Amino acid sequence: MFSTHAAGGVVVDPRGHVVVVSQRSRTWSLPKGHVEDGESVLGAARREIHEECGLADLDLVQELGSFSRMAVRRGLPEYKTITLFLFRSPTAPLAPLDPANPEARWVPAAEVPDLLSHPADGRFFREQALPLIGGAAR
Repeated sequence: MFSTHAAGGVVVDPRGHVVVVSQRSRTWSLPKGHVEDGESVLGAARREIHEECGLADLDLVQELGSFSRMAVRRGLPEYKTITLFLFRSPTAPLAPLDPANPEARWVPAAEVPDLLSHPADGRFFREQALPLIGGAAR
């Protein structure tokens, strides 16, 4: 088993819609990814959002916290810790730069927990992000 750290964000537009991304055209996730050596967690979150959605105009609202989950990567068990931040962004066309995540969408916040493919992601979103989204959308 090995451990990794990922960072990403819940990006909210003025309508209260949230960005979700397709991973390899099979699953849906919040934009997030691996924290590179020497990179800050917040810097990694901003980079991943830009790569997976094409958004660079991000206003940090707050850190939402971290959660951990088990996964399988390259046939090995992976213990992944994920740190998410809440960002505001103007509604903008989404233009993913990462070919592994070819699609991004703005989705009403209430629909996000059921759309996310990993149950731990949906739980975290429902408990930590959803209660704050009304205020973040302004």
